[in-house]
Amino acid sequence: MGEGFLGYDTSVMLDVVVVALVVVVPLLMLSLCQVRFGQRYLVHRRLQLTLGAVLLVAVSLFEIDMRLHGGFWTMSQNHSTAMHVLLYVHLFFAISTVVLWAATIGLALRRFESPPLPGAHSRLHRRLGWLSTLDITATSITGLLVYYFGFVVEAVAG
Repeated sequence: MGEGFLGYDTSVMLDVVVVALVVVVPLLMLSLCQVRFGQRYLVHRRLQLTLGAVLLVAVSLFEIDMRLHGGFWTMSQNHSTAMHVLLYVHLFFAISTVVLWAATIGLALRRFESPPLPGAHSRLHRRLGWLSTLDITATSITGLLVYYFGFVVEAVAG
């Protein structure tokens, strides 16, 4: 393997996803600020749709890449019980993020006007949005921990 660009024995797509995990939460916060403080609903909508599409493509390519490289356990040097637990916690958040974000975006596209304005769906959308935000934040944190303990620590120790 070893064709990653962050300096560790990883794949390019694994490094792309790690960079995406670092970038997505600040961009998500920027999107939320557009609504909360600027009432720029169309900007918020465009940012969310762009983030969702980019992440969907990146994660899909990442999953294909993982399969081509034999899966996580073939790539990582860390096979400890703690690493198994961390990976499964990360997968829980990653899968629930996809479900929550898809529901949040899908319902918003159906229930908000175009251009988007506050309405009857706003209260549910706000709750789903915050749940999605917390979930993607947990996905990002656990994903970065998986990367660190799966690839960085072994490289530094070795």
